[in-house]
Amino acid sequence: MKVDINKTSGKSSGKKITLSDKIFGIEPNDHAIYLDIISYLKNQRQGNSKVKGRSEIVGSTRKIKKQKGTGTARAGSIKSPLFKGGGQIFGPQPREYNNKINKKVKDLARKSALSHKIKDKSLTVIENFTIKAPKTKDFFKILTNLSVENKKSLFFLAENDKNLILSSNNISNTMVKNISDINTYDILNADNVIFVEESISKLNEILN
Repeated sequence: MKVDINKTSGKSSGKKITLSDKIFGIEPNDHAIYLDIISYLKNQRQGNSKVKGRSEIVGSTRKIKKQKGTGTARAGSIKSPLFKGGGQIFGPQPREYNNKINKKVKDLARKSALSHKIKDKSLTVIENFTIKAPKTKDFFKILTNLSVENKKSLFFLAENDKNLILSSNNISNTMVKNISDINTYDILNADNVIFVEESISKLNEILN
């Protein structure tokens, strides 16, 4: 399929680019999307929550009261989970949340997400551009020209551009990423996905 290439001014450049039907024109597989997003979110978790059990609490090990005759349950240690300051029962321990999925499923999920964006008309291709110095004002002007200043927008670059990334840091709901970091979650979480022209050829290499 062919789509227009826009200028950063928001107007059409008069040029078109061919998007691969194998990436942007497939029938979306929502289950593959589900599996990929679940995997992505699990992999973001650090899994470093930790509390102390009774064997790790610092405290006296003396028997705190006599065994019988108190009218209450027997107690052998102040470190028991039943007492204030004691260890916690079945508390969280460090663990790995890593979750892997098949590469073909991951690729299918990303293609499905991009196909959804094409169908929703929320995917745009713009001409290659640079910003001479990191200025939020200059980048925000581009967002305004593209009518995405009040929406969640995701820019994909062919290569890391320090000035562009720094210019976008102070703008809420806007993310600038290298095309090599493309993932299903970011695509679907954005209202508008914007590809810089050069990034399309690299996307073809990644997903084909």
